[in-house]
Amino acid sequence: MDSKLSEILSHGEGKNIEFKEFLTSAIHLKDFRKQGLVAQLKHRMLEGNGKAIYFVGVSDNGAPRGLSEEQFRETLDVLESVAKEIGARIAKVEKHPTDGKLVGKVTIEKIRLPFEKDHILVGTAGHVDHGKSTLVGCLITGELDDGAGKTRLFLDVLPHEIERGLSADLSFTVYGFNNDGTPIHLKNPLNKFEEASIVEKSSKLISFVDTVGHEPWLRTTIRGLVGSKLDYGLLTIAADDGATHVSREHLGILLAMEIPVVIVITKIDRVSEERVNSVEKEIGHLLKIVGKIPLKVKPESDMKFIAQILSEGQIVPIIRASAVTGENLSLLDKLFFNLSKRTLEVEITKPFLLYIDKVYSVTGVGTVVSGAIKQGFVEEGKEVLLGPDAQGKFKKIKIGSIEMHHYPVKKARAGDIVGISIKGLKYEEVDRGMILCDSELKPKAFKQFEAQVMILNHPTRIKRGYEPVVHSDTIMEAVVFEPLSKEYMVAGDVGTVRMTFKFTPHYIFEGQKILFREGKSKGIGYIAKILR
Repeated sequence: MDSKLSEILSHGEGKNIEFKEFLTSAIHLKDFRKQGLVAQLKHRMLEGNGKAIYFVGVSDNGAPRGLSEEQFRETLDVLESVAKEIGARIAKVEKHPTDGKLVGKVTIEKIRLPFEKDHILVGTAGHVDHGKSTLVGCLITGELDDGAGKTRLFLDVLPHEIERGLSADLSFTVYGFNNDGTPIHLKNPLNKFEEASIVEKSSKLISFVDTVGHEPWLRTTIRGLVGSKLDYGLLTIAADDGATHVSREHLGILLAMEIPVVIVITKIDRVSEERVNSVEKEIGHLLKIVGKIPLKVKPESDMKFIAQILSEGQIVPIIRASAVTGENLSLLDKLFFNLSKRTLEVEITKPFLLYIDKVYSVTGVGTVVSGAIKQGFVEEGKEVLLGPDAQGKFKKIKIGSIEMHHYPVKKARAGDIVGISIKGLKYEEVDRGMILCDSELKPKAFKQFEAQVMILNHPTRIKRGYEPVVHSDTIMEAVVFEPLSKEYMVAGDVGTVRMTFKFTPHYIFEGQKILFREGKSKGIGYIAKILR
């Protein structure tokens, strides 16, 4: 072994270093082996802040074994395939001959676009008066609450919301971090220019989609949790009230959408230590029932490690906090700073797709739509398709300006929440549930599909003709329900059903998650087959 190779291998002890002797497509790209390699690479990338080093042709103890040219090429192909699974790429390959064979140093890096900024989307949920909006208000401003919901006013923007102290629609707000993890707070979150400055100054952004805790507005909460391409969920449970049926409902929605969840026990300043322990135990029991592992977070906990295991979805951290005393709010800051984006970078390379959530008519600008970009990226001046209309047709329109939390940007990517002005259509011609997309997507609208579903709860039998409301991305419409695998379905049943939209066709695709409800949520599933 030459001295240069020896020197390189001697530096292979970092936390983002991995040794691999030989990787083959026939063995290592099989499902369970590939999943193991993907998990391992994700861990190494986290340890290396977006970079991992693989020494190939090297045994586990660092001894060079060497590979033939063909073996070396196949090992690189396997690593490239694994890297694509998490939105990474092979950035550099160094070959070093040893005894007629090859040893290599392979650098794998996260794919980054020039306009990318780390942007994490967090959906908040919780029963009414469980301190959800108040907690978010404290985080984004850095101010403590007065015990009467002072910081909540930053998120309740409608007059009747402020008067009643109840959120009635989705609220969107943001706070950011410097490179060193120092939060950048908003002095006045109602000032759109200050909010825009956060987007400009921060190296990492946390956007909160604050949902509605009042039970009659469950459909609005579902819209926020299902239609916003969330990275994580934040569920608040008040210490003086405990987990309610609404808490369970919201937790069920988050888990059904496969969104990693952190639970915050709020208002701990109002009750005894014994009561907080009781609520914490109750939450732990609830999580175990649904197959999740509760993790009690302490002030001395390693928040980088907790952020890492949270992203994997099996562990649910439980944090005690008070918006009045400020207890453990700094832990939440550290947690959010260390969270990684769950949108795979490879999604950026797919055709642009955004499901429209809100439509506005802005004086001097025209029609503006907003929503979370599902895949791909969009840029100012780009020609895209919008639809489907009631006849299932799509129209060509041109992208005008793009804003992210009132900050103008030239481009935006998968996972960003944006407002986009569109040219060529009136406000009345655009509805929630429509899409903006690249023509490359070749979208079509459909009224009927088959779905694999699970009935969560229902007091009687579900038969042909049942008409729940289906939520999928921002689509929200009544469907006619027809069980196919059995004559009727009851709570706990799993099976195939045919669903037909009652009023208009929509752009849908196979594998798309759905949630259906009649009052409360009734079932979950995914689209298995489009019926053309």
